[in-house]
Amino acid sequence: MSATPVPAQAATSAAAPVPTTTNSTAPSATTAGPPPVADQGAPMPAPAPTVVDTNALNSALRALKLSGMLDTLDARLAQARAGELGHLEFLQVLCHDEIARRDAAAIDRRTRRARFEQTLTLEGFDFTANPKLPAAQIRDLAALRWLAAGESVILYGPVGVGKTHIAHALGHQAVRAGADVRFIKTSRALAELAGGHADGTWTRRLRELARPAVLILDDFAMRELTAVQADDLYELITERAGRSVIMTSNRTPIDWYPLFPNPVVAESLLDRLINNSHQLFMNGASYRPHRRPGRVTDQDTTTTG
Repeated sequence: MSATPVPAQAATSAAAPVPTTTNSTAPSATTAGPPPVADQGAPMPAPAPTVVDTNALNSALRALKLSGMLDTLDARLAQARAGELGHLEFLQVLCHDEIARRDAAAIDRRTRRARFEQTLTLEGFDFTANPKLPAAQIRDLAALRWLAAGESVILYGPVGVGKTHIAHALGHQAVRAGADVRFIKTSRALAELAGGHADGTWTRRLRELARPAVLILDDFAMRELTAVQADDLYELITERAGRSVIMTSNRTPIDWYPLFPNPVVAESLLDRLINNSHQLFMNGASYRPHRRPGRVTDQDTTTTG
């Protein structure tokens, strides 16, 4: 007699091991998969706002001497919270704020060291007041190519045409460009050097006048020089070799030679100075009425100085 065949499914069930115990530590089938997905129709909760400890940040900026960032931090944070600045833009703008503050502070320091008599700038000069002035040449000098080349500037002409204003203005341009400037009346410079002869500080005083990148000698060649004054001027110009000088004078450079008691000193000094300078003859009507207190220009702008 033949045996009765066993169905394949039954055979398989019989062969499979049957667990006798349940491992209580095994993970549940319900927790092994990915987290449940939120209902597509329900709104997602808003992320919690990031809390910035501005007090700690302020202290850190002060310690790093970044007060430019500190001054504008609140305004920049407001822009960032409003979505106007991304993370990189926020940092970049803060860095620019610090650079701008340092640049402004440096200009202020150099301006104080320059000892300008007044705040006279090229923007504040009314070129329309005197059509005879070499406006194109003055604006070309404002580009400061002469400063980079170590050349000098001589502004000469009659009284009151604006020579001192332009000298101040070129000095301010140099300050903005990062150069050290010193403004001084020529008579005052000679007096300072004469005082150095009296108290033994002549060398120190000479070096102080020779140090700046630009020395402005206002009202040069007003009168005849003594032998000591001529020698002091010679030493000053020689010491400043390679550095720029701006001179204003009522006399033409050719008329400076007879003011020196020693022709050899005059030739040695003036030949070196005049042949390395840009010379502008400023002529025309006096500019001083345009600086009268309370006067308003045709453009409704106030001209200082």
